[in-house]
Amino acid sequence: MEADIFGSAFGALVIILDPVRLAFIVGGVLLGLALGIVPGLGGMAGMALLLPFTFAMDPYTAFAVLIGMISVVNTSDTIPAVLFGVPGTSAAQATVMDGFPMARRGEAGRALSAAYASSLLGGVFGALILALLIPFLRPLMLYVGTPELLGFSIFGLSMVAVLSGSSPLRGLGVAGLGVMLAMIGLDPQTGTMRWTLGSLYLWDGLPIIPVVMGLFAIPEIADLAIRRSAIAKDARYDVRGGMLQGLRDVAANKLLVLRSGMIGAAIGAIPGLGSSVIDWLTYGHAIQTVKGAKETFGTGDVRGVIAVESANNSNTAGALVPTLAFGVPGSASMAILLAAMLVHGLNPGPSMLEENLDLTYALVWSIVVANVFGAGLCFLFSGYMARIALVRVSILFPLIVSVSFLAAYQTSRSWGDLYALMIFAVIGWTMKQLGWPRPPLILGFVLGPLVERYLFISMELYGLAWLSRPGVVTLLVLSALGFLPPLVGALARFLRGRRRLRRPSLEPSDVVSLVLIATIGAMLVVAWDWSFGARVVPLTVGLFAFAALATSLLVRSLGLAGEAAEEEGAAPRRKPMHMDLAGSAAEMPPGVLVRRAAVIGGWLVGFVAAIALFGLIPAAMLLTTGFMLVEGRERLPKTLVLAGGLGLFLTLVFDRLLAVPWTGSWLGSALPVLRAIPSM
Repeated sequence: MEADIFGSAFGALVIILDPVRLAFIVGGVLLGLALGIVPGLGGMAGMALLLPFTFAMDPYTAFAVLIGMISVVNTSDTIPAVLFGVPGTSAAQATVMDGFPMARRGEAGRALSAAYASSLLGGVFGALILALLIPFLRPLMLYVGTPELLGFSIFGLSMVAVLSGSSPLRGLGVAGLGVMLAMIGLDPQTGTMRWTLGSLYLWDGLPIIPVVMGLFAIPEIADLAIRRSAIAKDARYDVRGGMLQGLRDVAANKLLVLRSGMIGAAIGAIPGLGSSVIDWLTYGHAIQTVKGAKETFGTGDVRGVIAVESANNSNTAGALVPTLAFGVPGSASMAILLAAMLVHGLNPGPSMLEENLDLTYALVWSIVVANVFGAGLCFLFSGYMARIALVRVSILFPLIVSVSFLAAYQTSRSWGDLYALMIFAVIGWTMKQLGWPRPPLILGFVLGPLVERYLFISMELYGLAWLSRPGVVTLLVLSALGFLPPLVGALARFLRGRRRLRRPSLEPSDVVSLVLIATIGAMLVVAWDWSFGARVVPLTVGLFAFAALATSLLVRSLGLAGEAAEEEGAAPRRKPMHMDLAGSAAEMPPGVLVRRAAVIGGWLVGFVAAIALFGLIPAAMLLTTGFMLVEGRERLPKTLVLAGGLGLFLTLVFDRLLAVPWTGSWLGSALPVLRAIPSM
């Protein structure tokens, strides 16, 4: 058996190193890097684009191209996350936490270099894990059932307490709201319409891309525009020194790279979890295990970038595990790869681990080769890409806003995507300014539906006996260890404190508490009349979130939320970290902030109006022209060149290459002669 494995692995390497196949892998790598840079596209779009071209290829070449593309998307998505604070894909959300502050300090080159090296090592390490697991895949995967998947999902939710930083009760309440928002739409168990508000768009639920882009992308670029500054305040760049320092950082944290790579591969192997939560779970793990992380993470600590990037690049190998062993896609991209396997007459399962073992190892080698090429190309140009952090916000704002709107529109290609983007942009910006943690909302949004689905299946198949399975018990204990310490710590500080109860008072951040409490209360009232199967989880989660937010508001308003008073002469206690980027509210007077925020909000509302009037691509060109001339006072020739270039890029990529079916514009409907123009 061992001889067969080593023989197949060596034969697969010889096949992959064929010059023609290497050229195809490089082509897939280039496409993957490009897709990672453009926010919202990601691996799904690339797999869909490449799939038709692979039908005429031999299986080795076809899968080498597809795996080469998907393996490096999470390498280049670091570029917009670090330079703009905009996650290129959902797997780069946590990279923003430390990468973007580093760019603002003038350390973009260091952050990018560390990210590329971590991605390379994480991807190769994930491939190594896959190669070693191949002989044991079937017995390993047969042990993992729905109860274990439920345990993994609950364990993921336990990271909410860690990702809530100094506001554990607020974080738990926000996560509960995220779970409830994820349950909007048709309930798969009972067919009940849950919180759809009579909108057809909400029948299938809220898509994740508008939610992520609204919570993270738009608020960050809006903050830059409000401050009227470039990303990096320090214009001094040592490109080579920054890159070398990033490499030294990775070498100094090699154990963190290995741990994070293992976490990424393990979570990637769990169907349904996907890359949307790998970064946050790894980030939470790093906070708990890295020395001094609680003081420095979120402020520009390179170790935060290293942990996240090591994990999200190893998840491709992990996602291949259930795909190859059982034909159960480990991610949405793997579903397309599974379709390609069926087209080529390959059946996942025992045949991929026996008769087609050499093809399986060819996939492993493709991951390794793709990561080496992808990281090498990024290293080659990272120093120059770091200079983007010095570009004026008058140029960045319209470009990023336009791409963000197009990325959101890609989800279901309806106006609902744009409305959702704007709504969550307002929510995200408000939370950012008032010190509310946003990561728990995303974690709850992604993991909540999985908990509900796996719970129903586990109860149907096992009853309460699912709680006695060893793997489930272990995961639930680990979940309790994640939930309890922040809450116990907060209670201990309260008991040690000597503050007296004061007359209740409200701060601006408490307005968010009141709005969330009212929102959750209204959702609970609506859910009360649903059938038992449709309401049991929403009501349980909603009541928990309501209690957490109400308790947080009560404790803070009575003066019990601050740090406990210390004994005279005692050492000062460590201040809990805030798990989010600081907003512009901390840097300018409230009046100036409100005035500038209103101006930027007006530009966004005007952009939406222009989309309705002219179409998305013409509106993007108008936004670029108007913002650069009015806000940036740029020269007209430069403005027209950039606006025209943006329009050409969006037309080629979204209209011609992706063939996006645009919604009709008012002007296009009024003037039939204009209907042939793209996006009208």
